Amino acid sequence: MSLDKSRLTEFLEVIESELEETITLVAAGGTAMTLLGIKPSTIDVDFTGPAKSLDELKAVLARLRPGFRVDYWPDGMVFSQTLPGDYLQKSIPIRTGFKHIELRALQPLDIVVTKIGRLNERDWQDIEQSIKKFSLTSSQIKRRAAQVEYAGNEEIYRSNARSVIARFFREPG
Repeated sequence: MSLDKSRLTEFLEVIESELEETITLVAAGGTAMTLLGIKPSTIDVDFTGPAKSLDELKAVLARLRPGFRVDYWPDGMVFSQTLPGDYLQKSIPIRTGFKHIELRALQPLDIVVTKIGRLNERDWQDIEQSIKKFSLTSSQIKRRAAQVEYAGNEEIYRSNARSVIARFFREPG
């Protein structure tokens, strides 16, 4: 199932109807790219954010069962990477009419460095789109990637980062 910005907003409206307190959700991956207009849709929903907010989201999702995949990781963790502590401040506010959801999207640089860990064919495409749309530079990517903590074989992450730099900037990583 494909989720465009409108369907994502509808989904969040349903979430909000179940909330009593305000939560902060930071869209990651394809969700962030869709909200930022980098790509037209996503196949699943990915969030990071403060652990307390995600605990509340988890409780709501258990009641709602949305019918599509929703992944969430606490405190700047995305997939198998942990972003630097400033990820939230650097994230981009998404304007909505929500009263109980502060919706944000990872900054494009953080989208790229979180996709480096898995680096499947779709990730390559997403990285390329992000680099082009936001004029990201190799030095920005190298600097941010060096700040990411990778759960697993750190050398795999570093090797993937070098491959991204080599492919899109034609320079050694």
